[in-house]
Amino acid sequence: MKRILVVDDGGTVRMYHRTVLEEAGFVVEEAGNGLEGIEKALDGAYDLLLVDINMPKMDGLRMVHELRAEAAVREVPAIMITTESQAKDKEQAYLAGANYFMIKPVRPDELRAVALLMTGVTHG
Repeated sequence: MKRILVVDDGGTVRMYHRTVLEEAGFVVEEAGNGLEGIEKALDGAYDLLLVDINMPKMDGLRMVHELRAEAAVREVPAIMITTESQAKDKEQAYLAGANYFMIKPVRPDELRAVALLMTGVTHG
């Protein structure tokens, strides 16, 4: 089973993403900020990271940027999911090392489709 780490400071958002992804057959873990996200990402073998940009302690941009310097997790795809919708936000996400950018609220079918695609799952 493919494993996804959802990193977001909003408990309701984490629960929503977890529900959608678990229904699609993924194993989901959660982190509440970028620092916790880095610790969990380095500790576990994840197939995908879902990362919010605006979080306390460490934002998602810095988290993904720092993970891209770590050989063990450098290749794990990262999706930035945020309320920030300007072109500069998308550009910053990709410069930090994100593989994809989505704007909240994300539709369940869209989240499921992107997660399946990013993890190489051919069914869903």
